[in-house]
Amino acid sequence: MSPRPAPIIEVQSLTKRFGDVQAVIDVDFDIAEGELFGFLGPNGAGKSTTINMLIGLARPDAGTIRIAGIDCTHHHKAAQHLMGVVPDESNLYPELSGFDNLCFCGSLYGMKKRERNARANELLDRFGLTQAGHRKFGGYSKGMKRKLTIAAGIIHSPAILFMDEPSTGIDVGSARQIRSLVANLNADGTTVFLTTHYIEEAERLCQRIAFVVGGRIVRIDTIENLMRRTDGCHVVEFAVADGAAALCAMIVAEWPNLRCKAVADGLISVKSPEPVRVGPLVRLLEERGAEVAEARKVQPSLEDVFVEITGIEAGAMKLEKENPRKASTG
Repeated sequence: MSPRPAPIIEVQSLTKRFGDVQAVIDVDFDIAEGELFGFLGPNGAGKSTTINMLIGLARPDAGTIRIAGIDCTHHHKAAQHLMGVVPDESNLYPELSGFDNLCFCGSLYGMKKRERNARANELLDRFGLTQAGHRKFGGYSKGMKRKLTIAAGIIHSPAILFMDEPSTGIDVGSARQIRSLVANLNADGTTVFLTTHYIEEAERLCQRIAFVVGGRIVRIDTIENLMRRTDGCHVVEFAVADGAAALCAMIVAEWPNLRCKAVADGLISVKSPEPVRVGPLVRLLEERGAEVAEARKVQPSLEDVFVEITGIEAGAMKLEKENPRKASTG
């Protein structure tokens, strides 16, 4: 395995409090140059507060932030020329056209008129917004607004892009387009720091993920390592015609070291700390008169791993997808 590139972002013991609320608690992580790094957690976990400290919108109470070797803890503007920011809600002007919004953002980064005009047209074309470029931003759909907000964040071709919940509140088709845009930006060499509470979004996009709960990082690792079962279990499921509960009792009587459960009508789940030999189990079930329609080894999803590590049920994350209002310390 080749070594990871040198970190472009280094965070140590980052802490932030709002009154009696401890929003971020002693957070440590680093992000390699060119990496797509995810911050995954429920609303109110401290994701937005962390990103706001990294981009200089909030001052940490304790800890250090280094970006591209620059101490940004006390000199938070020193590395801003390296950063692009896509906030959770658009900060563009509704009365300006898409083109004029992009040109205005370019001027804030000191881009000359010819350069920013050319770059604005390039991004409108890249994001499929050329025909809407001279329409007022306020009349855009939610998906179009999100895409233009991303375009504004990269108008100056930043080395690092911070994205806070990029696909929240938009339709499925637009979310798919935005994920593709983010993946392409990263493939072109942009380092991306992404906060999300969409588990499948993190799984599709990120190379490494930090699970964030209650202001703390509870696990940080690569997707590959996270997908290995944290409880050390091997799982096999059997689809049977009927009598799942009785068949479970037979399996446990024959192999007491196995854990067996009827997880649904006609579906048996068998867990073991060792690899499960499917053949002997199928033979036992068939000898006892069961009709086994299917036997398959089950790999954990990232959602399974998240629930296992954090104790937050998948249903809670799903509720947030349906009602994505963010907590003030989110």
